[in-house]
Amino acid sequence: MSRDQKLKEDWDTLLQLLSNKFGEGDILNLDAIIYLIGVQELGKGAIEFKKDDKVNLMHIAICRLLEPFGYYEFEFYDDDGWPHYKTLEELPVLKAGEQTVLMKEAIVLYFKEKEMI
Repeated sequence: MSRDQKLKEDWDTLLQLLSNKFGEGDILNLDAIIYLIGVQELGKGAIEFKKDDKVNLMHIAICRLLEPFGYYEFEFYDDDGWPHYKTLEELPVLKAGEQTVLMKEAIVLYFKEKEMI
């Protein structure tokens, strides 16, 4: 099986699992999954977040997701319990489709590490 086919199968499995659990009947999009990962990484549960917090949650998720690829490294938790990452390597310029594939790969890896798929 090709790497692309395996990623597609893993992604579809994960998408169905997460959508069933969090989608309230809808299929989650990539941004929603990234947001969920941010909430998970923050570790404060499903509390009400302000708009700025939501952006920060997505940033946390992206840093955590791209950490295994060598782009970010966890640095510390601040006094409010928010994780901070430092940039190790600038992200390459990618086309929209390439960005999507990278994020799907990173998300699948994340959930495999969590033994959800």
